[in-house]
Amino acid sequence: MSRRRLDDESPDRLYTVTGGRGDASDIELDLVTLVIAEFEPAAGMQSEHTRILELSRGPIAIVELSAELHLPVSVVKILVSDLLDTGRLSLRRPSPPRGKAQLPDMETLKQVLIGLESL
Repeated sequence: MSRRRLDDESPDRLYTVTGGRGDASDIELDLVTLVIAEFEPAAGMQSEHTRILELSRGPIAIVELSAELHLPVSVVKILVSDLLDTGRLSLRRPSPPRGKAQLPDMETLKQVLIGLESL
């Protein structure tokens, strides 16, 4: 199976996938918000919704869904929002660090950036 690049997505297809919507509902979703399926896919569901439910049988981050679906994060947020509105998904937000927040050192951040750029 060939992998599609995000740049290769047709704007018409993305418009169709989202039903012409440009943003998600009022729910704030960031890249590391975890989603988990509450129900199995139903017959007749949009294929992207079905795939999200399949991928989220265990907690999965919005950014990981975007990578797996080969869709922009903004589109995935809209699709996830649809499933949240129908109760088919639930959210798990990462808990904030306890006590004084400890930031990663700059060298670690640089290595992560280099790794991401090489993808």
